[in-house]
Amino acid sequence: MKKTWKPTVAGILDIIAGSLGLIVACGITIIGSLMGIVPDFDEFLPVYFLIFVVPLVLVKILAIIGGIYTLRRKNWGLAPAASIAAFLPFSPLGLAAIVLTALSKNEFE
Repeated sequence: MKKTWKPTVAGILDIIAGSLGLIVACGITIIGSLMGIVPDFDEFLPVYFLIFVVPLVLVKILAIIGGIYTLRRKNWGLAPAASIAAFLPFSPLGLAAIVLTALSKNEFE
């Protein structure tokens, strides 16, 4: 079995996209907490976090963990899931990771 650079790059892209997503989630949290100073926004804030921020954090953690497995060329089932998680909600890095992961399927154990 010939090893190429594709899974390595896909894993790195998954990790980068996941990390950027976590940074965005932290930014949303900080901005949301600052907006919580406004009395009318306090009622909407907990629902907003439960609907948008928590799933975003979970998906991006999946992208990071899956990116590590993709770098190691282990667990084929987690590799495409990580690339899709890196793509959500929309990331060109995640799209490139999906393509590279799909092209390198035969390199996984």
